[in-house]
Amino acid sequence: MGLPIVAIVGRPNVGKSSLLNAVVGRRIAIVDATPGVTRDRISVPCPLPGGDEAAEGGQRYVELVDTGGMGIEDTDQLTDHVEAQIAYAVSAAALVLFVVDAREGITPLDRAVAEKLRRAAKPVILVANKIDQAGLATETGELFRLGFGEAMRVSAAHALGLAELLEAVADRLGEYAAPPAPAPIMKLAIVGKRNTGKSTFINALAGQPRVIVSETPGTTRDSVDVTVELDGRTFTLIDTAGIRKRRSLSGDIEYYSHHRAMRSIRRADVVAMMIDASVPVSQVDKGLAGEIAEQLKPVVLVVNKWDLATGEVTGEDYDEYFGKTFPELSFAPISLTAATEGTNLRETIRLAEELFRQSRTRMGTGELNTVIADIVKLRGPSHKKGTRPPKIYYVSQISVAPPTIACFVNDTRSFDERYQRFLVNRLRERVPFPEVPIRLLFRPRTRKERK
Repeated sequence: MGLPIVAIVGRPNVGKSSLLNAVVGRRIAIVDATPGVTRDRISVPCPLPGGDEAAEGGQRYVELVDTGGMGIEDTDQLTDHVEAQIAYAVSAAALVLFVVDAREGITPLDRAVAEKLRRAAKPVILVANKIDQAGLATETGELFRLGFGEAMRVSAAHALGLAELLEAVADRLGEYAAPPAPAPIMKLAIVGKRNTGKSTFINALAGQPRVIVSETPGTTRDSVDVTVELDGRTFTLIDTAGIRKRRSLSGDIEYYSHHRAMRSIRRADVVAMMIDASVPVSQVDKGLAGEIAEQLKPVVLVVNKWDLATGEVTGEDYDEYFGKTFPELSFAPISLTAATEGTNLRETIRLAEELFRQSRTRMGTGELNTVIADIVKLRGPSHKKGTRPPKIYYVSQISVAPPTIACFVNDTRSFDERYQRFLVNRLRERVPFPEVPIRLLFRPRTRKERK
């Protein structure tokens, strides 16, 4: 991202994720009392105090990075993966926030974390979290023994001491803080069932093990934004937890993971729905397709692990199969990939970029009315009993992302869902956005407008 990295580290359950969320004022990382919830590196740009967008140099930013708990024994045997992600964050950091629990004092695991940070030879600010009672502020003197000076006292839960902490970060980094990076051209959410290869896909494009990859189902919990640059263009890839049936979700963590994945679809510009070529399409896939269609998001149907299915089916077979299986996404393009081999990954990004462009395209009113008139000549709406003979007075594209077309008619009752589907399907043959969702709005033309 080009921003100096400030890594938040510490043993499990000292409030690292809560601190990240409190500092940026948004729920970025999942917070739960269960130790070891955070596994991947969760990062977000964070403005520092003392800057002014109108002043010389403008507002200064850092990249704030949450990490897993050092020394956690992961229940899914992912300890080494979590530790590797922490090591990546520390090695790349310009500054480390070493978080401890002020209520518990120094623990053996805190000492182990302190020793690792000394070996890393990084600048460190010691942060005593959970100062929720006045008396605790006088009981943090023993933290001097960790070797990083006086601890800054904060409460992530009650938003206490955060401004002072950010001022200390700004003082330590000084000129190293940077203006915000240019906004990414496109946010692409990678969604799908468990173990379809979403994290492998992202790591291959990022060129580093940015998120944990494991055969263990449910490895990814948070939605992780990863910024990558390809061919001079910057994109944000959103890694998400594997989708499951709602009734199969067990516990708060899986519920929050599912909620984050659904939110990622809503905030994305384009969605890559990843499907495992080695297993049959399931009800979970169909439900996910319905959710994407309901959100009116441009989508690439990414058939991953294509190398395992080569010779059994062809791309043309998928065209026909998906047309029947996901009728609500019949317009969506298909990409065949093998993330482990790096096959067709950049091509998938280019396809997503084309959908991004289509979704923001406007069509002239005159041209659009000509197209609609031709379609109505081909087949007009049915004249329903008790209604006036149906008529479209004129149409106009009123919005983009998705392209939204308002149709001003004499009686909306004649334009049922069946005829609307017909209109959209015919429109796709003539408009410059054929592979993205198109929203039609039917509005009665008022007497004043008719005059």
